[in-house]
Amino acid sequence: MSKLISARAAADVIKDNSTVVWTTAGMCGFAEEMAIAVENRFLETGYPQHLTIVHSCGCGDGKTRGMSHLAHEDLTARLISGHTGQSPSMGKLIYENKIEAYLLPQGVMAHLWRQIAGKRIGVITKVGLGTFVDPRLEGGKVSDKTIEDIVKVIELEGEEWLLYKAFPIDVAIIRATTADERGNLSMEKEAIFLEALSMAQAAKNSGGIVIAQVEHYVKANTLHPQKVKVPGDLVDYVVKAEPQNHMQTIGTLFNPALSGDIKIPLGSIPAMPLDVRKIIARRAAMELKPNMVINLGIGMPEGIASIAAEEGISHLMTLTTELGTYGGVPAKGPDFATAYNAEAIIEHVAQFDFYDGGGLDAAFLGLAQTDKAGNLNVSKFGTRVVGPGGFINISQNAKKVVFCGTFANGAEVSIKEGKATVIKEGQPKFVEMVDQITFSGRYATMTKLPVLYITERGVFTLLEGEMTLIEIAPGIDLERDILAAMKFTPKISTNLKLMNPEIFNDNWYKLKDSL
Repeated sequence: MSKLISARAAADVIKDNSTVVWTTAGMCGFAEEMAIAVENRFLETGYPQHLTIVHSCGCGDGKTRGMSHLAHEDLTARLISGHTGQSPSMGKLIYENKIEAYLLPQGVMAHLWRQIAGKRIGVITKVGLGTFVDPRLEGGKVSDKTIEDIVKVIELEGEEWLLYKAFPIDVAIIRATTADERGNLSMEKEAIFLEALSMAQAAKNSGGIVIAQVEHYVKANTLHPQKVKVPGDLVDYVVKAEPQNHMQTIGTLFNPALSGDIKIPLGSIPAMPLDVRKIIARRAAMELKPNMVINLGIGMPEGIASIAAEEGISHLMTLTTELGTYGGVPAKGPDFATAYNAEAIIEHVAQFDFYDGGGLDAAFLGLAQTDKAGNLNVSKFGTRVVGPGGFINISQNAKKVVFCGTFANGAEVSIKEGKATVIKEGQPKFVEMVDQITFSGRYATMTKLPVLYITERGVFTLLEGEMTLIEIAPGIDLERDILAAMKFTPKISTNLKLMNPEIFNDNWYKLKDSL
């Protein structure tokens, strides 16, 4: 019997009050055709109602696609997510207090499906201790109407852990490239595999159903068994999507270089202009060492890849993404979460096994807001809550963490004649207390995690639990350009050094020698 049905017929099987989980990373692996069908059914009939929507990664294009289809007050009653910044309409429901909402670490959520599949109590981990997901702070709750505790502090073997509770899944909506008549799924054109297998297992073992969106539907037993990523016995329904609703990424319909089918000549990455971004990237790149396995966060840290190419050291290390790519060059902008010319692509959950166990030699992440205790906030900005994504897992468990960002928001700083000059001051990013703790300085101090905070004006470290200035940029006045522009007074190292003056010049080309 064929498992192929229309998207609308699949939407019709979703009952009121169901817990519906989705694979996604931006638009990678997301069943857009199904989301449209669910929304259209709701707008036409008023059903289904009061769904709990769950996804580990951000989902959407920042406009109307992805989770934005489900951002209707009576359609969605509760959101459990790792990141919601790519769906502004879902964010609007949260800050207007119209739905319950939890924002949890991406890696924890990726691991949760396996625990649900095995009917275990949940994910027991140290990830999130001391951050806003710790129930002694906020418990991951991000709207006033969110009351229930779904994260719990427990003690095992004399140590504190967090328990992220398991819950039954009614519907799993996953995505693949091809399905055969038995429902076996292959992913030859997908750029990343996400959690399709463990999510399907979790739904089936919860007594729920699995809906798979695909591009192609083929005869039974024509898929090579080694290519099948989800066995057909786990799939109840198959929906064939229109091409525009099966995007490989937010910005790309299909690029074979992102799925590993071809290797393209990447060419030389253009040199960055000499500005504050380049200074920060150069100083951060000085923390690289040969044979490192590293993760580069979105935004400012992306410049480190450009510096590595410019300085001729890209081949000396392995760049990875939390979604499961190894090697090649992580894609930017609308293709973020994928990689060009990757050497390997593994499942999302397996990558976080490696990350959580300390597999990263170093992580280079963005610096949005920090405070005297070394805490960092990248998850909440005023009334806008976006969530941590993989930030908590990565920053807490890498062997070394380097936060990269400008010293102040909106400042104008000139880089000329080998020095930095503040032309116009901005809004402080170094504040007395962050709006939300996405990275815990206290926990980092307790675990003796090496931490650097690199800006164009100076470099700080976490020393005995306090933010400590250890380097100052040439041309920067300590009192006027640093202390007066902070909301707290940091410690100042008794051995305060000048940032390497050579990185403030047009040409450097000395990084390879230092390695």
